[in-house]
Amino acid sequence: MTRVRSVGVDLAAGALLLAAVAITTWRLFDLSATYLPQAVALYALLAVLVLWTAPVTGRPDGLGTANRVTLGRAALLLPIAVLALHGEGLDAPAYWWIIGVSTIAMALDGVDGWTARRSGTATGFGARFDMELDAFLLVALSILVWRSGQTGPWVILIGMLRYLFVAAGWIWPALQGRLPASRRRKVMCVVQGVALLVCLGPIVPAPMASVTAAGALGLLVYSFATDVRYLVRGSAQVR
Repeated sequence: MTRVRSVGVDLAAGALLLAAVAITTWRLFDLSATYLPQAVALYALLAVLVLWTAPVTGRPDGLGTANRVTLGRAALLLPIAVLALHGEGLDAPAYWWIIGVSTIAMALDGVDGWTARRSGTATGFGARFDMELDAFLLVALSILVWRSGQTGPWVILIGMLRYLFVAAGWIWPALQGRLPASRRRKVMCVVQGVALLVCLGPIVPAPMASVTAAGALGLLVYSFATDVRYLVRGSAQVR
């Protein structure tokens, strides 16, 4: 109950923002009746994960300002993510809406980290919350790009590569090692998000979208290959 009291108000505020975005999206684009329950279910899953993993600080400020920003980003992005299940019914205005909401959420991506550092409230939970939200966004956007017909299904690798890396670590323990902080990874995440939003643009020709997505995927593969090389070399040195 202490954990619920600590973050419950923040989660309730996030739910209100999600409801506003989801209802607006549903009404604007005449989506099926399943859209709203799917958005609510996705947020409920997020709330359970936050309740399970958020530290109990004993402070009256709940999640804290920085994590509230991340939660607000999630409330904006989850209704967009659900649209990946409704791709066949989306038209040009819907894609502009996706681009607009996602751009706002991505612009806020640096605010939560900056706030945490400035206030001295950076935590492992906050960093993981931010990272997992970014990774989930790339999965949703890559599926939306594929379902828009702008590229082939290979574009989903942009969203899935990080999860494949984690899964590979279960087979190859060297990949579970600790990586140093890297500006390259942060920049790469932004590059992937921007590239996918460009590919979703209704005015972008399909060939250009394919080239853009392929270039972004190539850069992402290079980034992961760099990290794999670092981890494997470190493991070899330990032995």
